[in-house]
Amino acid sequence: MAKFDFPTEIVDLPSKGKLYPTDHPLSKGTVEIKYMTAREEDILASQNLIRKGVVLDKLFESVVVEEGLDIGDIFIGDKNAILLATRVLGYGKDYQVEVTDPFTGETQKETIDLSQIQIKEVDDSILSADNRYTVTLPISKKEVVLKLLTHKDELDINAEIQALQRLQKKGSDVVSQELSTRLRYIVQEVDGNTDRGFINNYVKNNLLARESKFIRDYIRKISPDLDLKYQFTSDITGETEALDIPFGVGFFYPSEWL
Repeated sequence: MAKFDFPTEIVDLPSKGKLYPTDHPLSKGTVEIKYMTAREEDILASQNLIRKGVVLDKLFESVVVEEGLDIGDIFIGDKNAILLATRVLGYGKDYQVEVTDPFTGETQKETIDLSQIQIKEVDDSILSADNRYTVTLPISKKEVVLKLLTHKDELDINAEIQALQRLQKKGSDVVSQELSTRLRYIVQEVDGNTDRGFINNYVKNNLLARESKFIRDYIRKISPDLDLKYQFTSDITGETEALDIPFGVGFFYPSEWL
C-alpha cells in the first residue's frame, strides 16, 4: 500500500541537515513534499490569504508531508528550497516574469529557467545544530550570540510587525520596524546577558547602524540557502548583470492566471 494517496518528492535541503539535531527528521538533509493539487491552488487563489500576506506560508505548510516534523523548525533557506521545488513540480521550470532593465529602466519580459537555480555555497564547518553563532562586533567590541531564523520565527516576526502597525496612530508617520524586529529575533545574547528585555532595548536603541549591517551580512554569509539570481541580458544594450529572481506571490502564478 502506498504511504500517501498522492505523489510525493524528496527535496535536498541547502542546510544538508547540518542545522538540525541528529534525532531531527531533517538531519538527513532531505524533506518529503507532495505535489500541488487543487487544494494548494485554492490556497494560492485565496484573496484573504493574499491580503494577510500569508499565502506562501500556508502553501508551504500544506505541501510538507515529512513524518514527525514540526514545520516551524524549518530554517528559511530550506523553506525557500521547498517553495522552489513546489513551483517546479506544480507548474514547470519556466518562470515568465517582467523585470526592469537596470541599464535602460525599460520593462523587459524574461523566461527564467528555475531548474538552473543552485544551492548557495557556504562554509559547512560553521553550521551548528545548536543554532548559536558568536561574533565580536567591529566597533563596540561587544560579543554577541546570533541565531539563524526558522519558519516559526518568521511567523512570529510578521505577527509582531502587524501588531505594531495596528498600534500606530492613524495619520501619523509610520516607521517600519521590520529591520529592528528581525534583529531582535536574531540576537540571543550580548556580552553574556540573555535577558530579552535588555537585548530588545539594546538592538533598538544602542546597536550602531554599522554593526547592524555587520550582523546582517554575517547571517547572510553563513545561511544555507538558494542562490536566487539569474543572468540578465538587456534586449536594448546587450549588457549583462546578475539580478535577483522575483520570489513572491507571483512566483506561483502561471502566466495564464495573470
